[in-house]
Amino acid sequence: MQLDISNESLPVYEALASKVRLAIIQQLTRKSMNIRELAEAVGLSSAIMTMHIKKLEKAGIIRTEMVPGKAGIQKLCILDTDHIEINFPPKKESLKLYHQTILSVGHYTDFLVEPTCGLATAEKIIGEFDEPRYFLDPERVNAKILWFSKGYIEYKIPNFLHHSENPKELEISLELSSEAPFTNDNWPSDISFYFNNVKIGIWTSPGDFGDSPGKYTPDWWPKVINQYGLLKFIRITKEGTFIEGAKISDVTIDDVHIRSKQWSFRVAVPDDAENVGGVTIFGEGFGNYNQDIIFRLYYTKDLNPEQEPSKKA
Repeated sequence: MQLDISNESLPVYEALASKVRLAIIQQLTRKSMNIRELAEAVGLSSAIMTMHIKKLEKAGIIRTEMVPGKAGIQKLCILDTDHIEINFPPKKESLKLYHQTILSVGHYTDFLVEPTCGLATAEKIIGEFDEPRYFLDPERVNAKILWFSKGYIEYKIPNFLHHSENPKELEISLELSSEAPFTNDNWPSDISFYFNNVKIGIWTSPGDFGDSPGKYTPDWWPKVINQYGLLKFIRITKEGTFIEGAKISDVTIDDVHIRSKQWSFRVAVPDDAENVGGVTIFGEGFGNYNQDIIFRLYYTKDLNPEQEPSKKA
């Protein structure tokens, strides 16, 4: 689970601000339990326990299912996340101006993929599973999810930077997971990223997640295949390239031809990777984050004393 510093994340922070609810989470890390079992373990009444469970469920930390029990139907509480990351906005006050481009998952310009592979719109599968030819189907521009076991997918992006603007940081955000046959939470994959043909780093995806439905994944989507990914923020700065604050390479914004009139961005799983576990890219309408691939170039601009500061692009 990934959070930010906004009101949308408040339910999670509120849910965690309780010793009782932290104790409930600790109990559920051992096994799933019903309301009565949790109440006994924590030393509360079932009525009070129900109120705490509602808060944790609203926050997306746990989920509940109605299952048969010894005394009839019971509510089973299941831990629905195994980690939480908090993404802070850029520290630098100067990084207020930016150009932003949002690119749909299906708007790639080049690819080379091997099965297992496929792609789908928010309404249907495009063509057939495990048939790379359908990555050329005209309907692929409407794709909101795609996956492959080896190879690459590449996008072209316009650059709206003006000559008077000084680029400081490029942020790329997208939701990713591995690509396993069916699903497998323990299926590592070394995913490489290239910007303007410069390799900017590798991120190892831990798995292909199918333990619960994606928050935005359509109801018609098969439950036995990838449901959601992890939202990754790749930042290319003057100091190097980072993912969630961890440095993945020494490549800086000055190394990637940032002033080119158009950019290329490639997501790849090469044959020689240590963990060849494929990749799934989730777009708007799939996964846990309702977004496509977002490119945001932060810049500064030298102003004359009489000029007013520009608004966000």
